[in-house]
Amino acid sequence: MEKKRILISADHGLAIIYFLQSDLVPTLLKAGHEVVILTDDGLKEQIARRFGQPGLSVEGLRLGQAKQYYQTVDPTRQWWLNFLRRVGASRRINVEAMTSHVDQVAGEASPRRKRIMPIMRAMIGLMRRSRAARRWVVKQQLQYTDHLYSDLLQRYQPDLVIASTPGWRYDRYLLREAAAQGIKTAAVIVGWDNPSSYSLPGAPVDAVTCWSEIQKEELILGSDWDPAKVHVGGIPSYDGYFRKEWLISKDEYYNLHHLDPKRKLLGYACSFITFSPNYQNIEPLARMVAEEKFSEPCQLLIRLHPNHFMDEPLFAGEREQIFALAKKYPHVHVVEPVPLGGELGHYSGEDMPEKTSMMAYSDVFLTVYSTMVVEAAVHGTPIVSVCFDAPGGWNTPGKFSLALSKIGDWPTHQRFRLANAGKVAFQENQLLEAINAYLQNPKLDADARSKFIQDEITYTDGTAGQHTAEFFLKLLEK
Repeated sequence: MEKKRILISADHGLAIIYFLQSDLVPTLLKAGHEVVILTDDGLKEQIARRFGQPGLSVEGLRLGQAKQYYQTVDPTRQWWLNFLRRVGASRRINVEAMTSHVDQVAGEASPRRKRIMPIMRAMIGLMRRSRAARRWVVKQQLQYTDHLYSDLLQRYQPDLVIASTPGWRYDRYLLREAAAQGIKTAAVIVGWDNPSSYSLPGAPVDAVTCWSEIQKEELILGSDWDPAKVHVGGIPSYDGYFRKEWLISKDEYYNLHHLDPKRKLLGYACSFITFSPNYQNIEPLARMVAEEKFSEPCQLLIRLHPNHFMDEPLFAGEREQIFALAKKYPHVHVVEPVPLGGELGHYSGEDMPEKTSMMAYSDVFLTVYSTMVVEAAVHGTPIVSVCFDAPGGWNTPGKFSLALSKIGDWPTHQRFRLANAGKVAFQENQLLEAINAYLQNPKLDADARSKFIQDEITYTDGTAGQHTAEFFLKLLEK
């Protein structure tokens, strides 16, 4: 087979796991091809040291320059086109998540944007009914190409450029430039909710691989993808879960967080904090643990959200509230992540042993419909989505909030509920009942959880990375 070269954009921590901590890149290299990973400029040496092997090169992704181009070259028009692209999917799919984003943008808009929003809402309405309108928006984006990657494309002469989204992030500039040069392009779907939350492609993409037939339908019906260009390859990032590659021993994990082996473990992963606080969910849990309210003695381990470490006073304030809660109540602990750094942020690939072990050893896993409900189901762990409404939401002028009791019909949330893969609690008595039910019978809803992961991720035998790599190898042959 002729040796070919593949350029891969891995612009965040989940993408590093998807490409480099699965069989995907190793399979491409084993087939005799070369791979160039583009990632955060400040971390390229670190990534190269950790994952370096013959045939693999690492280059900077120049995210800072891409962001500068977005903010300085016709920024208003670029912003609105990107907004329309994100929320303008066809109404043939469930668009609840996108509609909530529209409401958030409207609620947090500057006075100038508020004046324009009625026009944009009308345009969104048209896009949801008209394929021609959607195509127009996609086409309008393409004029914005910064030629930031011309030297890299010239130097490496890739046969295929793969991005971790179909141009939903700053990878759109790389994909646009590659397509303009006649280079074959492809994308992967890294996130569970991505096809129902980010909508139309931001660049010309020749093919895309996704998790499941469900996501494939969302891409085809919602974003007008040609069915022949959409491949179902599963989610390579989860192969390590099935193989237990990252799982540390229970004794080691309990010692790491000073957990009591005689107490049942309730694991809570913060989620959805862009729209709502999580403190109103966590405080009752901590109090109920301290007051021994459950049918068995319990302890609570809280996993903070990556946004808790942003330079945002609201999120940082909640983080400190949670730390204070752990000091106030006995048997309450907090996961304190170690960031990889750069643009990849907290909970990157360095975090997989922590994340895996938390889900595997929790007797009940709790969150707000996070993607981790899928991951916890992979581990066979009972799941409760805690959806207590925070009175007034974030209670901050200009900050949009969404009641957690109102989000059950978002696409992924709805599928979790309809699959009966776990329980949902809106108030304390429901939370107490749900946790006790799972403490008394850990196998409760086990069959529904198994079907849920089969429907959502397709390959449950640790082979998604191989299936996805084979798809890219076939693209190279064409």
